[in-house]
Amino acid sequence: MIGRGMDHSAENLARQGEDRERGRELAAGVLAGERRSLARAITLVESARAEDRVAASALLDAVAGVGDSLRIGLTGPPGVGKSTFVEAFGRHIVGQGKRLAVLAVDPSSARTGGSILGDKTRMELLVREPNAFIRPSPSGAALGGVARRTAESLRLCEAAGFDVVIVETVGVGQSETMVADLTDIFTLLIPPAGGDELQGVKRGVMEMADILLINKADGALADTARATAADYAGALHLLRRRPGDPDGAPSAAAVSAATGAGVAEAWERIVAIDAWRRAEGWRDRRRADQAARRLRIEIEARLWERFASDPAAQAQLAALDGEVRRGALEPAAAAELIVRGGGD
Repeated sequence: MIGRGMDHSAENLARQGEDRERGRELAAGVLAGERRSLARAITLVESARAEDRVAASALLDAVAGVGDSLRIGLTGPPGVGKSTFVEAFGRHIVGQGKRLAVLAVDPSSARTGGSILGDKTRMELLVREPNAFIRPSPSGAALGGVARRTAESLRLCEAAGFDVVIVETVGVGQSETMVADLTDIFTLLIPPAGGDELQGVKRGVMEMADILLINKADGALADTARATAADYAGALHLLRRRPGDPDGAPSAAAVSAATGAGVAEAWERIVAIDAWRRAEGWRDRRRADQAARRLRIEIEARLWERFASDPAAQAQLAALDGEVRRGALEPAAAAELIVRGGGD
């Protein structure tokens, strides 16, 4: 029995060694800027398989601290034209001689759990650019408009040498502020509106945005878009200036993804904000705070994974679930029993 146990342990150690080596080899390809390696690396960090987690950990360790991309988060309600804007905006960035990566968080397929790939199919011109890399990822069960492993995917794009990384959220509503905890510049895309429709974007998401862009400023909507931009500019003046904001930030402007109007100016404004924050030390402090928050999020996720894989804990949860459903026990009391291990 002892000998078999030792053999089994040796097998596990050998397998873990192989998985770590697999991760390091993939990291070498990412650091060399190989697009195929980058795509495989993102697939690896998104995997929930235990053996892939070992390889992914080695991969991320090997690329730690490499790269210094400008990270831009983009969110907005469905139908605002996020993908169309990203294509126009991305082509302008590539035209400036920059290498661009786009992490488009798509809705998950109800059947397979995978990405529906809608964003990539809508960026027909940008996807052909040799200096652009577009990666759709399924949102899965993650809240906040981003996928659980978007932060790691972003780091891999950075390590692969991309100058700019755009994270485009799902577009599910006002809860999509988590992308602000992953990026340097948080951009909110808004449709032309006025009056009561202005209330559609609540103060919470506005307070976190660095730049508000009112899209579709063309054709019959041009005047409405400019008026909406003026309304938001007025609303922003009522907000207290945040630490780390240069003069004029946050700001609102009208743009047109269809004609390209205002796109270059939006890019210049983003670059100016980032340059100011770098010079003043705000960008480094922001990234340090983001890393600390990611640590706590990861701890919570890992604790839940351990709990979910513990048969005894799951049996206790099932029993307490019945009591909670019958009203015999309050949810808070049931949770306390589980955390305390049954109240011992």
